Amino acid sequence: MSTEIERNHSKCIDMNRPVAIQLYSVRHDFEKDPRHVLKTVAEQGYDGVEFAGLYHHGPKGVGDMLKEFGLKAEGCHIGINQFDEGLFQDTIDTYQFLGCHWLILAWLPEEMRNTPVACAETGKKLGEISHRLHERGMRLGFHCHHADMVPLSDGKSAWYHIADNTPASFIMQYDTANGMSGGADPIKPITDLPGRGASVHLKEWKGGHGAIIGEGDIPWAKVLQECEAVGGTEWYVVEYEIESDPNPLDSVGKCLHYLRNLNY
Repeated sequence: MSTEIERNHSKCIDMNRPVAIQLYSVRHDFEKDPRHVLKTVAEQGYDGVEFAGLYHHGPKGVGDMLKEFGLKAEGCHIGINQFDEGLFQDTIDTYQFLGCHWLILAWLPEEMRNTPVACAETGKKLGEISHRLHERGMRLGFHCHHADMVPLSDGKSAWYHIADNTPASFIMQYDTANGMSGGADPIKPITDLPGRGASVHLKEWKGGHGAIIGEGDIPWAKVLQECEAVGGTEWYVVEYEIESDPNPLDSVGKCLHYLRNLNY
């Protein structure tokens, strides 16, 4: 019989908005000992996880651990190639087994997003994949990186072109730090696409580098206000990415602690 880790949600971003950890933040630890990682993030107060691959761990074992620690699968980051015909059904089967219904493209190859025409063609392809996933109770999405925010030849970035060429159910997963690294405002790409931000990546940005949330330049109170008011946000996803950090598992706990105690 599974047991659920008790959490302190007395102070929370929003009692109706769960928070997940993007497991890429602690990928080396997860690869070595997924049980320790999942137990720890549950104890820290995370409601769920966003996968970035399973690192050769079987879905059944990982799924059992999610249940043991009371964690939900918010979604996963995935490569476009995993929707190729030879891999499509295995991809669906794996993530449906884990209860993971949001499949977010972690990035797109440059040639699929470096011109307005390429973005339009990509949007059409993503729309087709979205339709196939919808039939299976799943949703497709796209996670931005810095290059996706840089204006193309027509002055509009790939972020907006892809949004324009995908269905309303397609998740535009903004990443606050990646956006800023591409010269974007930390908030405007969310407010410009009302209702498209079902999942938003909360990642700190400090003078060109990453940091623990609350120790950088992003106006978190305003970000969260706009996610609630405009973005249609259902899940927040914390991502932390500093390669030199000897204990990222401790740092992601500090990120969540800041958010849980933020008044806005």
